Amino acid sequence: MSSYYESRDLKKFGKIADYDKELADKFFDWYGEVFQDGALSAKEKALIALAVSHAVQCPYCIDAYTEESLKLGFSKEQMMESVHVAGAIRGGATLVHGVQMMNKVNKQEM
Repeated sequence: MSSYYESRDLKKFGKIADYDKELADKFFDWYGEVFQDGALSAKEKALIALAVSHAVQCPYCIDAYTEESLKLGFSKEQMMESVHVAGAIRGGATLVHGVQMMNKVNKQEM
């Protein structure tokens, strides 16, 4: 095995139904519905999914939504910009939690 994550494993995702079909069916129904056109288009949702995939660091999702974004006509520049947005939010979330650390430090110093 060349790495912990094997891209071919993404094709096995549906096999989660082997262990609990009822819950898997509910998940896949919900997941499919989420990505339908709504207030946001399915195309917009794919780009959001690509960005979120990077934020949660899911290599399977990154592969899937990279392919989907290309298929839907997004440019490499649009895709990379969405990754930068995810990175900025993730970085900001890390830094803003520093407020909790400073609160704790200030309490300890009292």
